[in-house]
Amino acid sequence: MRNEPRSPQSPTGDVPAAKGRAMIRLLVIGGSDAGISAALRAREKDPSAEVSVLLADEYPNYSICGLPFYLSGETPDHRQLAHRTAFEGIEILTNHRAVAVHPAAKTVDVTHRASGRVKKMRYDRLVIATGAVPSRPKGLPGLDLPGVYFLHTMADGFAVQNHLTERGARAVIIVGAGYIGVEMADALRRRGIEVTLVSHTDPVFPTVDPEFGRLVGEALSRHGVRIVGACAVERIEVDGPHSLAVSGTGKFTASADLVLVAIGARPDTDLAVAAGTPLGPSGAIRVTQRMETGIPGIWAAGDCVETWHRILQRPAYLPLGTTAHKQGRVAGENAVGGERLFAGSVGTQTVKVFELAIARTGLREAEARAAGFDPVTVETQTWDHKAYYPDAQKLRIRVTGDRRTGRLLGAQILGHWQSGVSKRIDIFATALFHGMGVEDLNDLDLSYTPPFSSPWDPVQMGAQAWVKTMESGSCNQ
Repeated sequence: MRNEPRSPQSPTGDVPAAKGRAMIRLLVIGGSDAGISAALRAREKDPSAEVSVLLADEYPNYSICGLPFYLSGETPDHRQLAHRTAFEGIEILTNHRAVAVHPAAKTVDVTHRASGRVKKMRYDRLVIATGAVPSRPKGLPGLDLPGVYFLHTMADGFAVQNHLTERGARAVIIVGAGYIGVEMADALRRRGIEVTLVSHTDPVFPTVDPEFGRLVGEALSRHGVRIVGACAVERIEVDGPHSLAVSGTGKFTASADLVLVAIGARPDTDLAVAAGTPLGPSGAIRVTQRMETGIPGIWAAGDCVETWHRILQRPAYLPLGTTAHKQGRVAGENAVGGERLFAGSVGTQTVKVFELAIARTGLREAEARAAGFDPVTVETQTWDHKAYYPDAQKLRIRVTGDRRTGRLLGAQILGHWQSGVSKRIDIFATALFHGMGVEDLNDLDLSYTPPFSSPWDPVQMGAQAWVKTMESGSCNQ
C-alpha cells in the first residue's frame, strides 16, 4: 500500500487527505465484531485513512453467536451469518495472522496461511482485536481426540457440521451448561440427536439465579435433554471405532459419538503480552475508556480487553458481542484522532432455549453484595399482555435493588420467547445505564395496547412488587 492520498476518482470513492496532512495508516488485528467496527468507524471519521484488517480465517465479521442456529438447521446457509459483506475502502486480508508486534518500529510480522511466509506490515496506529479463545479444562485428558470439538470459530462450526452430516451422530455429550451449552442442546435435539448436558453447577445455566436455572433445566428435560448437574468431567477417552466415553465425579459415565466442550472463553492476549501490553487483574488487556492500551499508538477492543463496568465503576471482564461492537467503534474513532469514551457495559444478555427466553442485566444479588451493596431481590409473575387478548404468556421477573438507596442493581426475566423478554430486559438495561432507582421505572412512559402490554408494563409491575416489599418490611433484614 502506498502512503499517499488516493485519487478522488478511485473506485472506492475515497476523498483525498487534507492538504498538508499526513495520511494515517491504520492496521487492525482481528476481523470479527470489534475489529470490523473499528475499521468501519475509522473510515467514517477519516475517509483518507488507509485501513487494513488482518483476518486469520476467511470469514470477516461473521456471527459466531449464530453457529447453533446453523447447526440446528434453522439457518441452513452459513453465509447468512455474515453481519456484512461489503467493506468499502477497507483492505481485508484473509488468512493473514499477526505473529508479532514491534511497537518501537511500528511494524507487525504477518504470516499467510497458504505460503507460510512472514512479511512485515507498517502502521501508524494499531488496533488489537484478537478476541477470545475457548477455555480448555486443565488436566482433562482426551480434549484432542477425534470427535471432541469446541465451538468458537466458523471452522469449528464446519467441523461439527461435517461430523454430523458425514459420519452421523446418535448421541452427543455437551460439557458446559452456559450459553453455548444450552443453545447447542436445543440445536442438536432439533436434529433428533440424543443429548447429555453435563454441568458443573446444579441447577444449570449459572449466569441467572438458581430459581431460573431450575426452570431452564426443566425446559431442557421436557425436550429430552439428559441433565447431569454438579458434575466435573474428569476424562474423555476412546470407546470404540467411532465412540467416546466421558466420565466424571459422582460416578458419571456415558458414551457418545461426539463431545462438545463449551465451558467458556478466555481473552486471547498472547500477541499483546509479547508486545509489552499490560494486562488487568482478569487477564485481559488493560485499556482506558478511550480503548488505549499501555503502549502509545495501540488501541484494543473486544473480547481480549477489560470492560468498564458502568455499575461497579471499575474494569471487569464481560465478553459480549454487543460490547465488542461498541468498543471497536470507540477504538477506531480514536485511532484516527477522535476523543470518544466507551461509556461502559451493564452486562445485558439474552438466550433462547426451546420455547423459553431468558435474559439478565446488571448484577445478581450475590454479585451486588460482593460489590458492597445491600441488595434485595423480589420476584413477581404477570402476563406479557392483557390476559383477555389471546395467547397471553406468563413472565417471571426478578428485580434486584439496593435496600439503602432504592437504586436499581439488576434484573432477570424468563418467559416465552415471543413474549417480549428481550425488549423488556432492555428497559431495565437502559434504567441501569442511567443509574435510575427501582421506583423511577414507574415514571417511564411506555407503550401500551392490549395485544402487547398492559397500562402498567410488566417491567413496572416488577418494580412495584419490589417497592411494595420494601415498604412492607417483609424482606429479610
